[in-house]
Amino acid sequence: MRFSLIALISIMTLASSSARERLVYIGTYTKTSSEGIYVGRFDTETGRLGELTLAAETSNPSFLALSPDRHHLYAVSEGAGATYNGKPTGTVNAYSINPVEGSLSLINTTVSAGRSPCHVSVTPNGKNVLVANYSSGTVTLLPVRVDGGVDGPAAVEQHEGRSIHPSRQNGPYAHSINPSVDGRFAFAADLGTDKVYTYAIDSTTHTLTLADPASVSLAPGSGPRHLAQSADGRFAYVINELANTLTTFAVDTRTGELKTLQTVPTLPADFTGGSTTAEVAVHPNGRFVYGSNRGHDSIAVFQVDPAKGTLTAVEHVSTQGRNPRNFALCPSGRWLIAANQDGNSLVVFAVDAESGRLTPTGQTVAVGMPVCVRFY
Repeated sequence: MRFSLIALISIMTLASSSARERLVYIGTYTKTSSEGIYVGRFDTETGRLGELTLAAETSNPSFLALSPDRHHLYAVSEGAGATYNGKPTGTVNAYSINPVEGSLSLINTTVSAGRSPCHVSVTPNGKNVLVANYSSGTVTLLPVRVDGGVDGPAAVEQHEGRSIHPSRQNGPYAHSINPSVDGRFAFAADLGTDKVYTYAIDSTTHTLTLADPASVSLAPGSGPRHLAQSADGRFAYVINELANTLTTFAVDTRTGELKTLQTVPTLPADFTGGSTTAEVAVHPNGRFVYGSNRGHDSIAVFQVDPAKGTLTAVEHVSTQGRNPRNFALCPSGRWLIAANQDGNSLVVFAVDAESGRLTPTGQTVAVGMPVCVRFY
């Protein structure tokens, strides 16, 4: 079969366009105008984010996670109605992904085994989904089925304790759970107890077992929220919601133990208003760490000492909207999308690979209460 020159050019153009485009999924709160999980096309050459469409209708999908093979997406739902052991619980939805259209097809829904699930992740082998239930102070392991769906809870761990904040730390509030880079451990940040717990994961028996030592404590009133790791697993960075700080840990990759190295502020020294932190991420090149401030409404940029893992402040950049609950870096590291929950907007920034600095591209996309960004 022969192709004309025009046809060949057309095919090559389509292939090039497909290679430079990535889907971006957006989790939202459905309290106002949003209806669930949205998807848009992102041009990795220009930084342009296209119009969003509804990928799946669901209640309050406040956090999303992709399977390692990118065939499936998992979303927590903070909506009420379900029960577990006679108590109210949130749920987790498993979806199959249409990689061409970006649409999501529901596989199944299961309980999260706790109230207000606020974080979900997937182990590197794709065999388990991990969930943090904020209001219950529990973390849950859900086995993944062959079809990508999730079975009911195989392990539920209850945190205990409290800390010094009278209303935010009057009990355990599990805020995130992330598998280690090698998948042997899971790190659970609990805002209420000022601790990060380490669990050993057994993917065969689908169990979570507290490691030795079981946890590391942060300064009273810190409120550890989210955790990000260096690509080699040697360092972990925990952003502390209440204290507006970022703590660097050395990770013992044999035992999962976290050892505190440094804590730095996420806010400028001259800022006097109210603010809390939200998200933390490590640049793909490992040279920079980013954290979001809600109130100051900014992304704090830090440079990483490659030998020590410690941080030096670079700059603070306005997210051009209120309450940046979440943000994500493009896998290439060239772009960052910030989700302004109360600004009802997604804002795109260009990332300087040499300095880590952020520059607004002028690309802003409207969406109701965006709270999670995931590049496909």
